[in-house]
Amino acid sequence: MTTRNSSAETAPAATSAAGAMAAAEQLLHAIRSRASTAEAEATVQHGTSALTRFANGFVHQNVAEELSHVLVRVALDRHVATARLDGPTDPDSLGRLADRVLEAARVRPADPEWPGLTPPAPPPPVDHWDDATALATPDDRAAIVAAFVAASRGLETAGACSTDAVVAAYANTEGQQLAGRTTWASLDGIARTATSDGSGRHASVSVGDIDGRLVGERAARKARDGEGAGDIEPGRYEVILEPQAVANVLQFLFVYGFNGRPVEERRSFVRIGDAQFDPSVTLRDDVTDAGTVGLAFDAEGTPKRSVDVVSAGVTRGVVHTRRTALAAGTDSTGNAVEGGEQWGALPGNPVLDAGVASDAELIAGVERGLLVTDFWYTRILDPRTQVVTGLTRNGVWLIEEGRIARPVSNLRFTQSFVEALGPGQVRAVSAARALVPGGMESFHLVPSLHLASWNFTGGAKG
Repeated sequence: MTTRNSSAETAPAATSAAGAMAAAEQLLHAIRSRASTAEAEATVQHGTSALTRFANGFVHQNVAEELSHVLVRVALDRHVATARLDGPTDPDSLGRLADRVLEAARVRPADPEWPGLTPPAPPPPVDHWDDATALATPDDRAAIVAAFVAASRGLETAGACSTDAVVAAYANTEGQQLAGRTTWASLDGIARTATSDGSGRHASVSVGDIDGRLVGERAARKARDGEGAGDIEPGRYEVILEPQAVANVLQFLFVYGFNGRPVEERRSFVRIGDAQFDPSVTLRDDVTDAGTVGLAFDAEGTPKRSVDVVSAGVTRGVVHTRRTALAAGTDSTGNAVEGGEQWGALPGNPVLDAGVASDAELIAGVERGLLVTDFWYTRILDPRTQVVTGLTRNGVWLIEEGRIARPVSNLRFTQSFVEALGPGQVRAVSAARALVPGGMESFHLVPSLHLASWNFTGGAKG
C-alpha cells in the first residue's frame, strides 16, 4: 500500500480546558466593560480534527486543523444577537468580537420569548476522552487504513479514518462555568466489485478500538455477497435493519417528534403516557452512557442528563432547549446545539437498549424478508405520522426461511417510522450495538432490529 501525504502533519499537542475558560472569561469581561447590563454567554472550543482519506488502495490525503472556535450570545434588554469567531483568541480578537455582537444586538428587535441565561448548575461526571486519540498521527490512521485495504483482498476501496479531540469551556454572566473534553475516532470505508458495494464502519471514543482488518473484512464480504443482485417485487416485507439504518430512523423520531419545538407547535406524533412503541423499545438521550462520546453540557451551558423518551414502549418525554422548555413550562434537558435554533432541541446521544439476539439469530427468525445495511436520501413526508421516504444502499439481501437467499437491488421505501416500531412490530433486537455518528454532532448507540413489516414501493430508479 502506498501512502501519499497532502500535508506534513505531526501529532497535535493536547490542549487544556483552562485556556479555553480563560478566553471565555476574557470575552465576558470585554462585553461587560462595553455594556455593563448585558446578559452574555461564551463557549470556547480548542482542539484538533484530522482526517486520512484513501481510494484505489492508497492514502491520497492527510488533513488536520487546529480548532479554535468561539460562540458568543448577548441580550440587551431582550435584544439578542449571536456571533462566532474561528481563529486566535487574543485580547484584540476577542475585543472585536465583543464589539460586533453588541452592535448586532442593538439593531435587533426585542425577543419576547428570550428565556434568559442558564443559572449555575453542575454537569454530570462525564469524561469521554482518550489520550491516544487526541495525539493520533497520520501514521496511526494510515495503519488502520492499510489493514482495511489488505482485508479487502484486491477489491477497490475508498473511505476515511478520522480522529478528533475537543476541549470546551462555557461561562456566562449569571455565574455558570463549565469545562469538558471529548475525543472520537472513526473508520468509514467501502469495498467495491464491478457490480456491488459493501460498507464497513466503526466509531469509538478511542482510536485503539478501531480494527481496520475487521471493518475491511465486513465491507469486502458485503461487496462480494452483493454481486449479481436482482430485482424483487415491491411490497411489505419483514426487515432486519442494521445499526446505520436504525440510527437514521431514530434521527427522524427525535428531530420531528421527541423535540420540544414540534410538540409545542403540534407537529409531533408524541403522546406522553401512551404505548406508542413495541415493549422492546427503550430509548433515551444519554451522554453519560459509557459507550458514547460528547461533552456533558450543551451550547447554552445547560448540564446534560439522561432523558427517557420511551420506556418499554411507553412514550415518557421529549428533549428541550431553554426556549422550548420555557414554552412548555419545564426545564431544559441540555439539548441546545450551535446552529440548531430553527430545529429546536436536538439529540446528542440517542441510546437504544440492546436485546439478546445474535446476528445469526436475527436472520434465523425471518420467514421471508430483507436484510438492509443502511438508508440514504431519506426525506420526511408527514411529521405527524413520521412517514418517510428513502433508498437502501450498500447491500440488501432476501432472507427466506431463516437463510440468506440472494442479493437484491436497491429499493425505495415509504414507511411510517412510528408504525414500524409500534406495538407488536419489533420481533427481535440484537445484543450487539454500534456507535453511529450522525448530523449536528450526534452519536447514536444502537442495535440491529428485526421488524415485522416495512413498505418498499419500488426500485431505486422509480
